[in-house]
Amino acid sequence: MRVVIQRVSDARVLVQGTAVGEIGTGLLVLVGFGGADKADFPETPAWRKMLDKLFNLRIFPDEDGKLNLSLTDIRGDLLLVSQFTLYADCKRGRRPSFTDACHPYIAESLFERFAEDARALAPAGFATGRFGAEMHLDFTNWGPVTIILDSDDL
Repeated sequence: MRVVIQRVSDARVLVQGTAVGEIGTGLLVLVGFGGADKADFPETPAWRKMLDKLFNLRIFPDEDGKLNLSLTDIRGDLLLVSQFTLYADCKRGRRPSFTDACHPYIAESLFERFAEDARALAPAGFATGRFGAEMHLDFTNWGPVTIILDSDDL
């Protein structure tokens, strides 16, 4: 599992021109699953660590401007968007290969479960994109602050 976390002052995801998810200050998180991620992944320590990191990374400023507060601390919003292209392999040629990405059937159930688990922990607003849809993201990256996490590294 890979996630790209972006600290945002606002974000929304549109499908066919209609907003399906929108948040204020918080995190926009692109979520991708790899071929090694199986249906039982939610029962693993890596799953719990990814959720813990997501909610407790200290990437928001405190009163002194130091990055010392988490999404939970600021009671920020969370927007999750599925993103299989996080597993693009660009080693050969100019056209990315996505053979390292999780099969869509499994990835969809994993994304739905991750969203369900994240929603239960969300300190404020929560939204998602639509799995498998062509989506347009409109957001203001605050900082900019962008963090990449990979479950293989936890």
